[in-house]
Amino acid sequence: MTEGLWRWHWKRGPGEQTRSHQTRKRKRHWKAASKPPAPASYLLFPLPSSAPSDDLTRRRPIPSSVRREAAQPNTTGAPRRGRASRAVSAPVLSRGGGAEDARSGSGAGGRLPSRVLELVFSYLELSELRSCALVCKHWYRCLHGDENSEVWRSLCARSLAEEALRTDILCNLPSYKAKIRAFQHAFSTNDCSRNVYIKKNGFTLHRNPIAQSTDGARTKIGFSEGRHAWEVWWEGPLGTVAVIGIATKRAPMQCQGYVALLGSDDQSWGWNLVDNNLLHNGEVNGSFPQCNNAPKYQIGERIRVILDMEDKTLAFERGYEFLGVAFRGLPKVCLYPAVSAVYGNTEVTLVYLGKPLDG
Repeated sequence: MTEGLWRWHWKRGPGEQTRSHQTRKRKRHWKAASKPPAPASYLLFPLPSSAPSDDLTRRRPIPSSVRREAAQPNTTGAPRRGRASRAVSAPVLSRGGGAEDARSGSGAGGRLPSRVLELVFSYLELSELRSCALVCKHWYRCLHGDENSEVWRSLCARSLAEEALRTDILCNLPSYKAKIRAFQHAFSTNDCSRNVYIKKNGFTLHRNPIAQSTDGARTKIGFSEGRHAWEVWWEGPLGTVAVIGIATKRAPMQCQGYVALLGSDDQSWGWNLVDNNLLHNGEVNGSFPQCNNAPKYQIGERIRVILDMEDKTLAFERGYEFLGVAFRGLPKVCLYPAVSAVYGNTEVTLVYLGKPLDG
């Protein structure tokens, strides 16, 4: 018996394997089979009917059930469901390399001409374009190299209302990509008073004529870092109170009576355009701008708000004139651009500009 075992381990012939070698081979197979599937954020394109022999994202064999489901013709017109309906990432397009080839752009997807990629990207939505930008450097440059490319023009035409593109609301935004960014940072329809609504252009707030009520709105996205600028202007009477500023998510957006809603507690900071007072925590923090005989706000005049989360300051500009820093020592929390109004049927427009230009 001992001699037989010795011969099994040490005197194997051609084609023979030791038991320890078989065990290691089985472990490698189990380890490869237990790898998780590719993350959904990288799954971009529908699986073709003639599926490749390898899932190059993870170098795992594609199950036969998925092959059969993908190969079946879709006669109903409805979208596929199941694993075969998932999209595959750019490494599958390369058909000649793995994830490293996709990231370096050496696969077939990375060799596609920029014009071809641009035409394909012009049919995708914003969330899909974000995933595409992570595939390889070539795709990233194709998306972000030209902010007025066909990709962003098509996305603008699909996402933004015709009124916003036709009027001068976005006249200070130089590119289609900047217009898309502004729309993502516009007023939120789910985070405003019940007495206001957002117009079809997506950027203008309309307050209904409700007596004894102060109503406000916040934007969709807040900021906890970086430097940001946006424009605000009234397109109707101000009334007794018209406040622009910032607020946390906890600040209320509606209250009884005609009061300065922004600045009424420690969760918001505001500038009342009617009497030029700065408001925070229910107190007046002085007049603004700090000059003699400061001019009153004129309807339609654009006020630029500058939030600097690095220096923790909030400043204002009128036209191209810097009015100064209004608030310092802002907390390190997520702050949202916000407004509050009291006059019936008045309208307020807010447009996000991006990072402010120095000087």
